[in-house]
Amino acid sequence: MTIKAVIFDIGNVLIEWQPERYYDRTIGEARRRALFDAVDLHWMNERIDRGEHFRDVIYATAEEYPEWRAEIRDWYDNWIELATPVIERSVRLLRALRTKGIPVYALTNFGVESYAYAQTQFDFLKEFDVEYVSGQMQVTKPDPQIFARVEEDCGIPPAQLLFADDRDDNVAAAQARGWQVHLFEGPDGWAARLVSDGLLTEAEAA
Repeated sequence: MTIKAVIFDIGNVLIEWQPERYYDRTIGEARRRALFDAVDLHWMNERIDRGEHFRDVIYATAEEYPEWRAEIRDWYDNWIELATPVIERSVRLLRALRTKGIPVYALTNFGVESYAYAQTQFDFLKEFDVEYVSGQMQVTKPDPQIFARVEEDCGIPPAQLLFADDRDDNVAAAQARGWQVHLFEGPDGWAARLVSDGLLTEAEAA
């Protein structure tokens, strides 16, 4: 069936999202492990992705763990360093699809304020035809509700949506609703999928 829109996750598809790597560099692996064992930083980030305020959640968490206050605040103060580098070939693929007139959407677990900030740093985040941002929707992947709301909003049958995400659970949730899916393990495989589906030529996907 013809694909009518291509949907990109953002973290680890267009921008690398590896907070542990940032902390390994700034405080060392042993101290980073101790931090992540002591504080559920991924749950803290999930709260932001569900719509809670970016700075408020992080700074409040920092006050709950005064021995880690500076390190936790870093999640906000140096956030852009946690969300780098850009996956350049994925950006090229996004732009190649748009050049062909193929609608490109974002479906991302991202906070309201952090996404707005990211858009000031990464110009391609302003290039989607439609953005579905979990913080704005107040529901995160892989909750089936977020996929249902995308379907309702865009009006495209699930089988005509092609979705790339780096997480198995998100891909499985979309596939369960009838979406075409791709588990993103790197831009080369994603490029090959776009070519095999006839959306781009080899040259366009280079």
